[in-house]
Amino acid sequence: MTDSVVTPAEALLGLSDPRVLRAVSLVWHEADLLDRRRYEQWQALYADDAHYVIPIDPATDDHAGSLNMVYDDARMRRMRVTRMTEGYAIAAVDAARTVRTVSRFVPEEVGDAEVTLRSAQVLVAYKRGRHDLWAAEVTHRVRLSDAGDRIALKVVRLVDSEDAVPAAGFLL
Repeated sequence: MTDSVVTPAEALLGLSDPRVLRAVSLVWHEADLLDRRRYEQWQALYADDAHYVIPIDPATDDHAGSLNMVYDDARMRRMRVTRMTEGYAIAAVDAARTVRTVSRFVPEEVGDAEVTLRSAQVLVAYKRGRHDLWAAEVTHRVRLSDAGDRIALKVVRLVDSEDAVPAAGFLL
């Protein structure tokens, strides 16, 4: 099979593609690990050259040349996980309990080596008697491999990214 671009009309049919199902399963697994605070296992889901991005400008695709809330490569992801797991950061000591719902998967590109998905994510965080809500459109580029599928890119486009966003001591 060759790489192909999936149109919106083909999106529902694309969800039955085994490559797409593998990518969706990985995204759901990532959400579960984050909700259970399994940050080291979460980190292992990423390819060595992957980026995890939360842009401020919701329309930008130039993440390296734009201002972002988060623009993590492997080194920065390791540092973030260290802060979250060592217990010295206030975000780790007093971490919110979270529940993520990831749904409305739309395959954008499907190939034998990679699948790019768009999805909707709603994250509810509970801390000190207060609920916070984050909603975002998320893009995952998943690299498929017999040795284990890996996230090659994750872009979280918060619906309110241009407004003041409360501190999130966990990963979106």
